[in-house]
Amino acid sequence: MDVERYRHDLDIVGRTAERHATEKLAGGVVGLVVPNCLAMALLLLGIGPPPALVALLSLGTAVGGFLLPDHLLHDEAERRRRAFRHSLSSYLDLVVVLLAGGAGIETALHAAADAGDGWGYRTIRRALQRARLTRVSPWAAFADLAEQLDVSELAELAASVSLAGSHGARIRGSLAAKADTLRGHQVAETEAAAEAATERMTIPVAVLLLGFLLFIAYPAVAQITSVGGPQP
Repeated sequence: MDVERYRHDLDIVGRTAERHATEKLAGGVVGLVVPNCLAMALLLLGIGPPPALVALLSLGTAVGGFLLPDHLLHDEAERRRRAFRHSLSSYLDLVVVLLAGGAGIETALHAAADAGDGWGYRTIRRALQRARLTRVSPWAAFADLAEQLDVSELAELAASVSLAGSHGARIRGSLAAKADTLRGHQVAETEAAAEAATERMTIPVAVLLLGFLLFIAYPAVAQITSVGGPQP
């Protein structure tokens, strides 16, 4: 994972680099200590594992403990991005409804952000509040937020709507089209996740089937072996 990906993942989960580094160091230390403690406990029981095996196991668990926080960080960041995309899709639908009802673009953006709850809506509200305080356009604020969170759909939204200019009808059409695109992506992600879960389920089923076949076949094989073996 490169430095930029680290920064994006840390930003989206709200974690500092110092805290993440501390977690990585703690994971490495725990991974190094646990096998040695187990080896000492076995030694007290009279079972002395080979020192080379203990050293190799300690090195492996230390590396695993050091890298585990990176894996957990990436998974949490991806979950946040998926949740944000879901929130963004519903947010755009609300904005389109408000625009169709005659609201101005600024009013629609802020009112739609206030109507929802959850982390995604809170993030959008904070971005819009910063845009109002710093007197920049909401689309520029969304572009900055897309770079911070590494959410490409938000960057595409900011670019497409900024090209639409200040005309309400064109902005409404761009927002509606983007909401439809996000829903299509969500459906595709859901189908892909379902297919992956189905494929993962075939592995334990295959293992159970193999064990069942071995359980059935073993008595017959043992009987044939005993009959065909040398007679005393």
